[in-house]
Amino acid sequence: MKKIITLYTPKQEKELLVLYTESLIKAGFPSPAEDHTDLKLDLNKELIKNPSATFFARVSGESMIGDGVGDGDILVVDRSVEPADGQIAVCFLDGEFTLKRIRINGKTIILVPANPSYKQIEVTADNDFSIWGVVRYIIKKV
Repeated sequence: MKKIITLYTPKQEKELLVLYTESLIKAGFPSPAEDHTDLKLDLNKELIKNPSATFFARVSGESMIGDGVGDGDILVVDRSVEPADGQIAVCFLDGEFTLKRIRINGKTIILVPANPSYKQIEVTADNDFSIWGVVRYIIKKV
């Protein structure tokens, strides 16, 4: 059964404001003396730098679990970002979308999974291939 990535475009007609605090969240012992200033944060402005080139995609599968990307996570993908070696990208390979870390060495491109159960894919001239977009953020349920 083929898995198809589902793409969504963000709605930006209005601000998406959520409460935000500038205090650092410490993972050690809390300090009762810290100020807790509540501000509002616009997630659209924070996560979407290029609205016309930004999409959301839901992950299907486990090939990137070693990089903290799991089944059901939501990706913020920017198509306007120039792909670079080592980035996680949504790639179009032979009629299907796949999520992998890209390794670029000269003219050689290798798609690297972050799960040892999956094999690397070396892109050749015989492949129908494009880097569709670069992952900028990963949204996950904890």
